[in-house]
Amino acid sequence: MEVKSLVISGYGINCEKEMASACEIAGGKADIVHAQKLLLGQVDLNTYHFLCLPGGFSFGDELGAAKVFANRLKQSPLISQLKKFVNEGKCILGICNGFQLLVKLGLLPGFSEKQAVSLTHNDSGRFDNRWIDHKTGSKKCVFTAGVETLSLPIRHGEGKFVACDNATLSELKRSDQIAFQYSGSNPNGSAESIAGICDATGRVLGMMAHPEAALYFTNHPNWIREKEAAKRAEKALPVYGDGYKLFKNAINFLRNSV
Repeated sequence: MEVKSLVISGYGINCEKEMASACEIAGGKADIVHAQKLLLGQVDLNTYHFLCLPGGFSFGDELGAAKVFANRLKQSPLISQLKKFVNEGKCILGICNGFQLLVKLGLLPGFSEKQAVSLTHNDSGRFDNRWIDHKTGSKKCVFTAGVETLSLPIRHGEGKFVACDNATLSELKRSDQIAFQYSGSNPNGSAESIAGICDATGRVLGMMAHPEAALYFTNHPNWIREKEAAKRAEKALPVYGDGYKLFKNAINFLRNSV
């Protein structure tokens, strides 16, 4: 079965081409569609299996990261279509601004329709752009199947994960919804070093790092050093990077289940 991915663009989103490329490299088909067409009902969400919400600065992050975009969606019929999309066994991936959008919509963590968590300004008070090691934690997340650690780039000024109360953090742990944690360095001061969460189904994932920017081995800043080490150890070099694994898992899951 051909897995069709819908990648949203427009309103300040700026990673749509990389996201679409990731879906196609992983074996799916991707269409880049302006968000306005989706809001106006000019695109049928039902014809897709994988919804991708890329990073960027939707509406210039006025009122906070992704807040304006979330409000637009809440006032449209699309919010009910998104819930139906998930209930039909399909997948959603929100990266950076897309993650911020999912939490403001209440689709993550999905405990209720009310927003339970958020992503606010980094403790450093500045935009952070660097590669960070991550470890996976959720056994239910379809994106991380067989993956334990990843090295991925972060690019954000509002990536600090916070919860409305300790009970919410406890529920995230109990329900196995903490998909990623920063390993070693906590670049933004996130509670429990949380770098990404999934919903109860494991099919909706939000994360701050950019896996679409780590599709190939040569994307990593240390690739030359690792190439030399592999050469001396007479080991074959990998083709793909850590980010590729997440898209491949999602495409394979959808191909076999939807």
